[in-house]
Amino acid sequence: MSALFTRARLIGLAFAAFLFAIDQWVKAHVIETLNLRSVGQVELLPFFDLAYVENRGISLGLLQAHNMEMRWLLVALTALIALVVFVWLMRERKLADILGLAMILGGALGNIVDRYTLGYVIDYADFHIGTFRPFLVFNIADAAITIGVVIILVRSLFFSEKDEDTDTDGAAAGTVPAENNNA
Repeated sequence: MSALFTRARLIGLAFAAFLFAIDQWVKAHVIETLNLRSVGQVELLPFFDLAYVENRGISLGLLQAHNMEMRWLLVALTALIALVVFVWLMRERKLADILGLAMILGGALGNIVDRYTLGYVIDYADFHIGTFRPFLVFNIADAAITIGVVIILVRSLFFSEKDEDTDTDGAAAGTVPAENNNA
């Protein structure tokens, strides 16, 4: 196996592909099998419904694509972000960081495919507590992106890497200790 495709990176890429496939499968099931586009909303639990939403913007409804130029600009922007995340994933060594990036990559790819093929992202998950809705309607890709970002942030803020080039008493590895010349 080449240095570029380490076991951890292959696991990350497989996980991204898995998330992408699950996201696309659930979106197809919600639209075709449950016919949510026509039904509009299905109550599943006291705190969770399925609700059909065509999201023409990005997170929190920002950058709405009201015309073809904006649609393709959003496709290009999110594709560029996905490319940056892919390159970052291929440079990482720690599996936890790779899995966080894989979640972002898999989710981004799922939403890019929607925006490319449909012109909007299909959202359907509506979590609520009574009438209080702490989130906008979302999908698996959105959840994966959010969880991946949280993982990356938590790891970067709370888990510091120890310098691999230092030994236990802080001296640089590979240095030869000075001889004691007290004779």
